[in-house]
Amino acid sequence: MTDAAFTLDGKIALVVGAGNGIGRATSLAFAGAGARVACADVDEPGVKTTAADVERAGGEALAVRLDVTDSASCHAAVAATVERFGGLDTLMYGAADHDAAATVLEMDVAAWERTLRVNLTGAFLMAKAVLPALIARGGGSVIFIASQLGHVGSAGRPGYCASKGALIQLAKVIAIDHAAQGVRANTISPGAIETRRMLRRYKTMEEARQGMGPKHLLDRLGRPEEIARAAVYLASDASSFMTGSDLLVDGGYTAV
Repeated sequence: MTDAAFTLDGKIALVVGAGNGIGRATSLAFAGAGARVACADVDEPGVKTTAADVERAGGEALAVRLDVTDSASCHAAVAATVERFGGLDTLMYGAADHDAAATVLEMDVAAWERTLRVNLTGAFLMAKAVLPALIARGGGSVIFIASQLGHVGSAGRPGYCASKGALIQLAKVIAIDHAAQGVRANTISPGAIETRRMLRRYKTMEEARQGMGPKHLLDRLGRPEEIARAAVYLASDASSFMTGSDLLVDGGYTAV
């Protein structure tokens, strides 16, 4: 017997980073749980593919081109979602910059600023754009995709680690400031996931599995749909007593 609290029937979600990977899987999972989904990404062909996949599976989707580094673009994405679907209940923010490996001494300021602009400031800008729409509906759920590297460090990843740790704290502050308005804010911290981001550091996915898999207690990489299921939980009423929290879905990476 399915618990009705785990469904997203009647809810409207905006997924940022929907062009591929975790964002694409989350868009499909949200729609599969009953939500209408605005799929947003700077990758316009990718987000159109995701929206088409949602509709092919029987869901209702809107493809939106979004540049998270631009405040006007963030507000326009929210406005388009509200215009199409009549409101907004959930923001899932999964945009992340492709940071090159470098120490603090090696990293140039522009690379540092770009990583923080996409990973952290983009989340701030989207939350700023989304919150009035959530409040107008009597509340809603804000979900940021953080990382296990928001909890532990990794060599050559100063911008990524700093921004993901900051995302966890940003969600806590949003949770504190807007609890009285019915808004919940949480983060998900995945371990290494089988997405095309892995191919920035490894030549093939098999090489990534061999290199990163053993760093997790479960001795493998995670799959995008495993993170998407966590996002469905945080978007649904099943997590109604959960806010200001970070949900680690990291295969045991941070347990040892």
